[in-house]
Amino acid sequence: MRNSVFLEPEPEVNLYDDTGRSLSQAWDRIRVPIIVPILRFALYVCIAMSVMRFIERVYMAIVIGCVKCLGRKRYTKYNLDAIKEDLEQNRNYPMVLVQIPMFNEKEVYKLSIGAACGLSWPSDRLIVQVLDDSTNEVLRALVELECQRWIEKGVNVKYETRNNRNGYKAGALRDGLKKPYVEDCEFVVIFDADYQPEEDFLWRTVPYLLENPELALVQARWKFVNANECLMTRLQEMPLDYHFSVEQEVGSSTCSFFGFNGTAGVWRIQAVSDAGGWKDRTTVEDMDLAVRASFKGWKFIFVGDLSVKNELPSTFKAYRFQQHRWSCGPANLFRKMFKEILLCERVSIWKKFHVIYAFSFVRKIVAHWVTFFFYCIVIPATILVPEVHLPKPIAVYLPATITLLNAASTPRSLHLLVFWILFENVMSLHRSKAAIIGLLEASRVNEWIVTEKLGNALKQKYSIPKVSKRPRSRIAERIHFLELIMGMYMLHCAFYNMIFANDHFFIYLLLQAGAFFIIGLGYIGTIVPT
Repeated sequence: MRNSVFLEPEPEVNLYDDTGRSLSQAWDRIRVPIIVPILRFALYVCIAMSVMRFIERVYMAIVIGCVKCLGRKRYTKYNLDAIKEDLEQNRNYPMVLVQIPMFNEKEVYKLSIGAACGLSWPSDRLIVQVLDDSTNEVLRALVELECQRWIEKGVNVKYETRNNRNGYKAGALRDGLKKPYVEDCEFVVIFDADYQPEEDFLWRTVPYLLENPELALVQARWKFVNANECLMTRLQEMPLDYHFSVEQEVGSSTCSFFGFNGTAGVWRIQAVSDAGGWKDRTTVEDMDLAVRASFKGWKFIFVGDLSVKNELPSTFKAYRFQQHRWSCGPANLFRKMFKEILLCERVSIWKKFHVIYAFSFVRKIVAHWVTFFFYCIVIPATILVPEVHLPKPIAVYLPATITLLNAASTPRSLHLLVFWILFENVMSLHRSKAAIIGLLEASRVNEWIVTEKLGNALKQKYSIPKVSKRPRSRIAERIHFLELIMGMYMLHCAFYNMIFANDHFFIYLLLQAGAFFIIGLGYIGTIVPT
């Protein structure tokens, strides 16, 4: 018989095991010499930013506590009744201009025009100027028709249009002030297209400017008519309430300076001119004007008990564009005005420090970066790199204190605190990106997209059925890939923590991953059918 040669069968090679083993070995090789130093440095930077934000929040909490306990709100020191009596007796009313800039505001144009025309003030001393940059000719005709309707009722309404949108809102306001009939006006009031002031708005603001010639701006707070529209609007209400109740009040009480909110405010036209007028170099023309006027020596006052009704964006698309503008613009303005503020000789070192450090850097840049990079990137990364130790007090107690101080301004929403934390962490992705774009003056730095309004107040007033919330919009418009990528990263860190760690940090990571996935798939806010 022929001898048989038996060969040992070659072991089967599993490609997936080899690939996984190779990746694991590569990770082990770079983790200690490369990843650990980088992550440790990022952790120290984030801790520093977190401490900066914590100190700033605690400082404002102390100031607002003293202001409320001692009754030292600046607007309460004025004797408005005496000024009102003097005006009524002498009939020496100042000329007031009301500007309403709008762009394709088909849902709300009647609201703002009607509210402005209904203001209580002598008709011969009031001009309502509608600045319509709409590109829809049919809508322009409707806005003009609405203006004509109020003219027939005896209101002095001026309908102004432009052939271009140069300068966007700042350009429209600037051109509006150049009209010949504005020369006799002493004060200018600005309302965005969805704002509805109460009838006595001018009586509760103009007297401040008449009593104190050093005042340039009187700012009212906002009241949200659609805060209960959906969960997203409830979550938006919380930081905005804090902004008005604390940030604006503290700025007004300590150094007579705060950022103009772009609407629901009364300016002394002389101060606007003295500051150089409206400039369109950033997307925050309101903040730009406020800083320049303040450094010319003008003072501001915030009236916390006067509110103007307006609408929150209830679609995620509109809110995302709004937050990009609100985050990119201040960072870009900080870049443009840093040297100018530093070299200004007319104001004190304390005010320079307040504007550069607290008002601009900590609130407009650090607040976004620490929320995203620390809580969404660095802290989860320390789970994958156990060599980097995360101090628990910094990771838990500081953000918890900041969150509670913020939420205290909206006690009715305290039960939504967890949802608000998760939502703010997701939004910090867009805000951080926008702040970087503003600092670097990259693409989209001057992107101006008008925040879409759905006319919720009008629908409620006339009992018109609400917009359907069924997810009938296009899938491509609803999916946000950056959020989905962040969700996958958080989910990976959560699973790693569940398997290899002995703590319960994975609970936060799973919740945060879920928030990224939900928003990434567009299941947030009111979904408008296309």
